[in-house]
Amino acid sequence: MSSVSIKVMPLGKTVEATEGANLFEILATVEPRLLDRQKDDKDGSYSHVFVQEGRKGLSKTSREENEKLDTIVGVGSKSRLASMITVLGTENVTVELLGFDYAGL
Repeated sequence: MSSVSIKVMPLGKTVEATEGANLFEILATVEPRLLDRQKDDKDGSYSHVFVQEGRKGLSKTSREENEKLDTIVGVGSKSRLASMITVLGTENVTVELLGFDYAGL
């Protein structure tokens, strides 16, 4: 299995990920508050992230993911749902977490 780096912004932390890993699970190791957000989720947006670099290193957007993204406010061209993404292990990825206050960084 190949391993790649996942850079998590705006934290600036980098974590290693292996091929076949779920992106949300990887991000939750870096930002545990994601798990709280998952518990309180009302609209399916708990795992909404922007993929800044390395989109080809992630699984393709599924029909189900696209349908969920269509219901979320603030979606853009770089939007993905981390809970529905598998790391392919082909290239490094930069992901931006949304909805947290990182002003003190």
